[in-house]
Amino acid sequence: MIAAGLRALPLESADDLDALIAHIAEGAAERDRDRVMPFDLFDRIRASRLGALRLPKAEGGRGASFRELLEVVIRLAAADPNVAHALRNHFTFVERHARAKNAPNREKWAALVASGALFGLANTELASPAIGGGAFQTTLTPDGDGWRLDGVKYYSTGTIFADHVLVRAAGPEGRNASAIVPTDREGVETVDDWDGAGQRLTGSGTTHLRNVRVEPDEAIFDTPTVGYGYAYHNTLAQLIVTGVVAGVLRNVRDDAVALLKSRKDRHFYYASAGSAAEDPLLQQIVGEISAASFAADATVLAAADALEAVAEVRDRGLPGAEVAHRAAEAAAKAKLVVDELTLKNASRLFDVGGASATKRAKNLDRHWRNARTLASHNPSALKARALGAYELTGEPLPALGFF
Repeated sequence: MIAAGLRALPLESADDLDALIAHIAEGAAERDRDRVMPFDLFDRIRASRLGALRLPKAEGGRGASFRELLEVVIRLAAADPNVAHALRNHFTFVERHARAKNAPNREKWAALVASGALFGLANTELASPAIGGGAFQTTLTPDGDGWRLDGVKYYSTGTIFADHVLVRAAGPEGRNASAIVPTDREGVETVDDWDGAGQRLTGSGTTHLRNVRVEPDEAIFDTPTVGYGYAYHNTLAQLIVTGVVAGVLRNVRDDAVALLKSRKDRHFYYASAGSAAEDPLLQQIVGEISAASFAADATVLAAADALEAVAEVRDRGLPGAEVAHRAAEAAAKAKLVVDELTLKNASRLFDVGGASATKRAKNLDRHWRNARTLASHNPSALKARALGAYELTGEPLPALGFF
């Protein structure tokens, strides 16, 4: 569905992107507070073809680098982290299936992405004891020249807004596969039942798959060079989550400035200045939050540059295991730094605003809730241990799953 009033073209200028992000930012706090799902915003995103940023220009995209992509992710997250996070699985789909030169049926997926179509993901199963492991209860069974898909998935981030969903499943003889099907196909049901403390509007609910027909060109089996089979395939997904956290911190900075400017008449009688905006202690807090936001952005973009090196190698058809490891290392380090900076400063926001900043109507607690929820996607302690073991012994970082 193409939304009226927005050109159905790739975002051609900074003004186009600015307008889209400004529109997404409008009412974001209220949507989060009142749990209003942003379906209309995803219609605007389809119309803008934002999801085609990483496609080559010759294929209808923008040919954006990873640095440019992560810059957009941070800006989107500063406007509304729910929207930015709900697009994470789409952008990783583009890399695996619409950009990778060896991806089966790449031209089909690239054409859909270029048209504005959005892709979600249904991967996680609660019965799996190894989170991020590949033992699926969802099955892909032969059906004539195609397949049938059955199972239940949880935490299907973005799928409720998507046109297609990539479902991870176990195929014959234990071979793992991805089935990519339209979300309106018979037997596919998406349920908005995510009840987390934060990121409430990401559509991270349950996906039911009941005897879903999968056409022959919609099933892609993993190999060491295709789909989810290659080493460090999940680095981009991890870095996008960290980019969203950095965007939350940028929003914290903006709200800290706005809060302090708005406190014109009331201040504690024993404070260092007559007004809050002139108080050097509060000015210091705002300055430190601003510096932390700068550091978070820079850290994410440095890790994005490491991913760019991987893309350059893989685009030439080379394996690139060493550069992929370096990119995974950079993304893991970025997570540790950015999560800590954001969680700390999302709390310090209330030192700037005082008790009135805790009013439910302001919904400023959403920043900490969103950051805490995002940071919990992968435990920092496990990332730190893996990095420490690598530094001390040379033990490689985990190559598959959610690392």
